[in-house]
Amino acid sequence: MRKLIFIVFIALGALIGLIAAANTDWGTRLVMMGVGALFGAPIGGALASIGWKGRQPLEWDENPLPGMGTTPKDLAANYWRDKGHPPFMKPSEAEPGKHMFDPDRLG
Repeated sequence: MRKLIFIVFIALGALIGLIAAANTDWGTRLVMMGVGALFGAPIGGALASIGWKGRQPLEWDENPLPGMGTTPKDLAANYWRDKGHPPFMKPSEAEPGKHMFDPDRLG
């Protein structure tokens, strides 16, 4: 039954492409039928639930290096310490002044 729904939507897309290019030559009709079938295939596949059997949704914990501070769980645990910024990307605490890059202040 799923394959039938899938094939019906591919044929329906091709038919819509044929109707859209009804007053043109056969080359344009074939191209429009192909485009219609191309758009009908994912719609039919989604409505027939083809390709979703046995797939698990991705988990956030699939990071190979947990605890490095970049997973959403690590960011949430260290939110108050890091003020919502990822590690090593925190902006400077002080406002930059106009004499920030003077030679006597560097170093």
